[in-house]
Amino acid sequence: MDKKIVYILSVVIALLIAGIAYLAYNLNEQTQVNKDMEELAVLDKQEMEGEYRQFADQYSEMKTRINNDSIIVQLTREQERTEQLLQELKKTKATDAAEITRLKKELATVREVLRSYVMEIDSLNRLNQALQDENTRVRSELEESNLQNQALTSDNATLSEKVAIAAQLNAVNIDLMMIYKAALSSKTKERVKHPHKIGGSTNEMKVRFVLSRNVTASNGMRTIYVRILTPTGNVLNISGKCPFEDKEVDYTVKKTIEYTGEETPMELFISKKDTLIPGTYRIQVIVDGHEIGSRSIELEK
Repeated sequence: MDKKIVYILSVVIALLIAGIAYLAYNLNEQTQVNKDMEELAVLDKQEMEGEYRQFADQYSEMKTRINNDSIIVQLTREQERTEQLLQELKKTKATDAAEITRLKKELATVREVLRSYVMEIDSLNRLNQALQDENTRVRSELEESNLQNQALTSDNATLSEKVAIAAQLNAVNIDLMMIYKAALSSKTKERVKHPHKIGGSTNEMKVRFVLSRNVTASNGMRTIYVRILTPTGNVLNISGKCPFEDKEVDYTVKKTIEYTGEETPMELFISKKDTLIPGTYRIQVIVDGHEIGSRSIELEK
């Protein structure tokens, strides 16, 4: 064979060998790269699974820190959604880039929602602690007041103890005002200069007072009874009977309200039926069978 042809074939064979070697090297390198990427994808997936599990556990732990049923329902719903996404991730192959990307976005959303609930629950817990502190302070003041009342006479001490235990409300700024009919008019007006003066044109009275703010009192509907005792000891304008200190007594006027624990101004109007006489009138405010406030007022002719 011609030496030139042999030379050319040798060169071609050498180039082919070199090319094959190069391709084999590149293939090996690419295989190693793919293997490294698969290992990273597996680690990334495992890390995501760990975060999903951690978030689900956090939802479970948060439910033990709060007594709000509405928020517990929301936390349970978010916990179930997080566990569902975790199961979807476990079933997804680490090499499924599209699904892994979707579940990463879902993980970010779960993280943000969880953070918002953490802030909300911390805020509610701080508020509850503040209310508990206020409740403790008020109870302490009530206990101190009860100790002071024990220094009074035995009758007053017994009555004060019953009021402290059974009646949480307190009526203050009690007043009885005369209302008269203006001349040549059917409208009634309050006596401004002489609210405690009995006049011939007086046809209506008004009892007003304030229920003090009390965060320890139970909220809800309350019936407020007012007894007005005349100078002779009789109940003015008897409208019915109400419970008072384990018995039924006559009352003058009543009103039902929804007590919320906040300071509540009260006004009760009384049409004139009984004849008014000058003297000292005693106004009693009764709730839940106990007197929560009283005042004696002098009415003049």
